Amino acid sequence: MKFDPGFAIEATSNPLGFRYGEGAFGPPPEMRSLAAIRPALRDPQSTGPDPVYAIVMDIGKSAHHQELQRRKLLFGAVTYAAGRLGSEVVRSQGHVHRVSSHSGWMAPEVYEIWSGEAFVYMQESAGEDPGRCFAIHAKPGDIVIVPPGWSHCGMSADPAQQLTFGALCDREYGFVYDEVRKRRGMAWYAMVDANGKVYWEPNECYKRSELTVRRPGDYSAFRIDGSGPLYAQFEKDFEKFQWVSNPGLVAELWRSFTP
Repeated sequence: MKFDPGFAIEATSNPLGFRYGEGAFGPPPEMRSLAAIRPALRDPQSTGPDPVYAIVMDIGKSAHHQELQRRKLLFGAVTYAAGRLGSEVVRSQGHVHRVSSHSGWMAPEVYEIWSGEAFVYMQESAGEDPGRCFAIHAKPGDIVIVPPGWSHCGMSADPAQQLTFGALCDREYGFVYDEVRKRRGMAWYAMVDANGKVYWEPNECYKRSELTVRRPGDYSAFRIDGSGPLYAQFEKDFEKFQWVSNPGLVAELWRSFTP
């Protein structure tokens, strides 16, 4: 069954991008070229789809635009081309979020898979020692939280499918790529074997770490539940996700957070 994101938006494949329906707002998509991704690839000379993905930031129902702005919240969406980047899965470069001027925190991010299958990859640090590393295997309707300060990226878990996901973040999200590019990507590469199966290889530019690969955890402490799409949950209760733009509201939860 097709997943309903909660407002009128649809991913397109030819060309790669998004289409908005009645009552929805959003910008034209920004395209991320293969050249832009190369600095973070295991093999910078890899071939693959180009553009690799399309991204739109600040989307939703027109009736909620001012409410989202007032709460300093922002919904975005990304759609990845099917295929591979050389021997790797299709993915983004990886980044951390800059410190928000209004909260004093690096922004967390909440992913929601709309179609295809994903690994939401995250590691505690973008520095030489990545700390704990997780690859959360998510399917349509699954929600995954990335905590403040963690380096992260979205990865396709199925090369045969186009992957599309939404995300909720602080309006001052600010992508910071420097450390990831310096180390040619994240601490673990998701590779694809001859049979299309994903396996993992460590990035030797980091100190050796352990990787945990599993399904999404329990985020009920953050008031995320199974009552419908992320956007519909926001629509029912505008206060529900205020911790996304003000992470200090749940500071105690971050101290013991496991994805």
